Amino acid sequence: MDKAPNLDRIVRELNEQHEAAPPNDSATIVLDGWLEELVARGASDLLLVPGAPPSMMLNGEVHNLDAQILSGPEIEVAVVPALNAHALETYRANQITDASYRIAAVGRFRINLHRERGHAAAAVRALPTRVPSLDELNLPPPVEALSRLARGLVLIGGPAGSGKTTTLAALVNEINRRESRHIVTIEDPIEYEHTHIRSVIEQVEIGTDAPDFPTALRAALRQAPDVLVVGEMRDPETMRIAVSAAETGHLVLSTLHTIDVASTVARISDSFPLERQNTIRQELAMALAAAFTQILLPAAAGGRVPAAELLMVGYGGRQHIRHNALQHLHQEITITKRRGSFTLEESLAKLVMGGQIEREEALAAAIHPDDLLVLLKLESKAKSA
Repeated sequence: MDKAPNLDRIVRELNEQHEAAPPNDSATIVLDGWLEELVARGASDLLLVPGAPPSMMLNGEVHNLDAQILSGPEIEVAVVPALNAHALETYRANQITDASYRIAAVGRFRINLHRERGHAAAAVRALPTRVPSLDELNLPPPVEALSRLARGLVLIGGPAGSGKTTTLAALVNEINRRESRHIVTIEDPIEYEHTHIRSVIEQVEIGTDAPDFPTALRAALRQAPDVLVVGEMRDPETMRIAVSAAETGHLVLSTLHTIDVASTVARISDSFPLERQNTIRQELAMALAAAFTQILLPAAAGGRVPAAELLMVGYGGRQHIRHNALQHLHQEITITKRRGSFTLEESLAKLVMGGQIEREEALAAAIHPDDLLVLLKLESKAKSA
């Protein structure tokens, strides 16, 4: 495995400090230059892959920043000095790590340093300087109801890069703007920095404030929170504690890498050993208040637009979860429309009829394309009537 020659020295020096210090400016000058250009161009991600030039994601497309072809050691030399001590130790132990990084007068970033075909690679995401509102995200109006729930588990699913964390932050911001509550967020790393408006918000970063999600979550429960935000459900222990907290009266919001409501619910129980799955399904059936998933699609006018699916869990949904009949949850969405539920196909149909996305994009994204064709036909008839 290729390693930057100064990696061990950097790790040793940072570990001698009581707290991670800001990276040395001279050590991060190359990375800072790329990130400054990224922000200037309005791009979202910096991609550093061995054998390719540094590139950025702009409106869902890859653009090269310059013609320089990078090697794995060059990527490590550029990125490693920007990591804090915990992130460096994690990288040494697991060959993958996440960290937050700040450049004065430029912005904050989330770094993911990992291995690719035996070489170092990195993805660095620009983090917005403020939390967006739900309206700014162009999400369907019923999503706002998730911020008004008093208790229960709210799961936000979607593929990587679909905006799950942004939606989560917008929901927290909505609660913060409207209600006086105690909110604790647990993230790795912190992506959106919240200010206290009406609520008091504590933001715990894994690696800096707590060693892992289960430890942070157990500690947070002793702090009398009204709302718990778990950045990502990564392991069964975190899931177990989060479900238990939702059962006992807390509002718990979290994200999962899933594609629809049924897979979002299934991901929880399937993460446990077979002998524990029935028990966790019973607990999840009682705790789950809503499951929401979203994807981002190319907009007809440029940029990207979200399409989504929402299930507000009622009696029928709880019964399906208890009996592991998750294939019926799609039908349950239709049954609970009056409570705000909607299918992905309904969301896609509205975007097509509103001219926001192309019909072909919608059909490619639909999980039930036949349902979408029916909806488009009905919408077209209603429009022409």
